[in-house]
Amino acid sequence: MQKWIAPGRVNIIGEHTDYNAGFVLPIALSLGVVCAAEPRADGLVRLTSAQRPGDIVVARVDDLVAQRDRLPGWARYPLGVVDEFVRGGHPVGGVNLELDGTVPIGAGLSSSAALCCAVTIALRDLFAPALTDRRMIEIARAAENGFAGVPTGLLDQAASILCTEGHALFLDIRAFTGAESCAAEQIPFDLRSAGLTLIVADTGHPHELADGGYAERRAQCEAAADALNLPALRDATSEDLPRLRDSVLRHRARHVITENARVLAVVDRLRDGADPRAIGELLTSSHRSLREDFEVSAPTLDLAVDAALDAGAYGARMVGGGFGGSIIALVEHADHVAERIMNRFAAAGFASPHIFAVEPGTGARTLE
Repeated sequence: MQKWIAPGRVNIIGEHTDYNAGFVLPIALSLGVVCAAEPRADGLVRLTSAQRPGDIVVARVDDLVAQRDRLPGWARYPLGVVDEFVRGGHPVGGVNLELDGTVPIGAGLSSSAALCCAVTIALRDLFAPALTDRRMIEIARAAENGFAGVPTGLLDQAASILCTEGHALFLDIRAFTGAESCAAEQIPFDLRSAGLTLIVADTGHPHELADGGYAERRAQCEAAADALNLPALRDATSEDLPRLRDSVLRHRARHVITENARVLAVVDRLRDGADPRAIGELLTSSHRSLREDFEVSAPTLDLAVDAALDAGAYGARMVGGGFGGSIIALVEHADHVAERIMNRFAAAGFASPHIFAVEPGTGARTLE
C-alpha cells in the first residue's frame, strides 16, 4: 500500500483568530499522521488505526451520513473526508485506510487536522489528482466541522498542507478564503542560527474541542461582531471595545484585536531579519490575553508558562484551542528550561509533562 503523511502543527502566534477572519503564523511539526491507502471495488471503506489496535471499522461509501452516529468518534474524522470526496462527485468506489500517528492526541498540536489531511492527500492521489491544495484544505476542514462536529477554523488544515521546512506560514484567513494570491507567505524562521530552540511542553492535561468550550468562544466572537455590526472581529479596533456593553464579549473581542496585532508585529520583525528573541515578549503577551481575556488557559498551562519564563525563556504561551494541551517556549538552554518545568510540575503534584524541541517542518506529502 502506498503511504502519505500530514504533519501536526504548532502555532507560533495567532490563537483563535482564524475563525475571526484574522491572521495566523503556524509551523508544521516533524510529528504527523501516516495514511496507507489502496482502492477497493466493493463500495466499502475499511479503516484501522495503530492507535486503536483491534478496532476495525467497515462502512459503506455511499451511506456514510446515515451510519455516522454508529461510528466511533475517532473514525468520524477520516470517514468524514471520504464522505466529502463522495459528495464532491469523485469516484471513490471503496478504499482501505490504515492509519498511524505520532502527534500527541489532545495536546493542542492538531492531531485531528493531521489525520484529516493525511486521508485527504491520499484520496486526492488515488481518486482526484486534479484537486488543488486549497480544495484539499477545504475538504479536510469540512470533514472536521461537519462529520466530526468540531467547529475549527482553517488554521490547522492550512498549516498541515502548506507549511514548508525552515519557515513559518503567515496566513491571512480572509484573503485566503477569498482566493487572493497574497493570502499565504512563507516567513523564514531559523532559530538554530540564532542559538535558540523552540520547545513544546505537552502538559498531559488533554483538551477536547468537541466538549463545548471552543464552540462557545466562537459563538461569543460572532455575537461580539454582530453587536458591533461588523462582518467579523478582524474588522474591530480597540476604539470599538467601549461599544460592547457585555463584559464577556468585550474581553473576547479585545483578545482577537490584540492577537491579530501581535501576529502582524511578529511577522514584521521576522521579515526584517530581527533576532528572533525579539518576538518573545509578544508570545508571553499572547498567553496573558488567552488566560485573562479569552479564558481558555488551564492551571497546568499557566504553571508551565511561568516555569519556563522563570527559567529564562524569552517568551512562552499556551497553544491550540485551550482548556489543556501544550505550551511553547522560546529558549536558549532547552535542557535547563525543561528540567525547571518538570520540577515545578512535580512540586505541584502534576504528572510529568512531555517536553520536546520542534523545528519548522514540511507539509503533507507522499512517503517514498
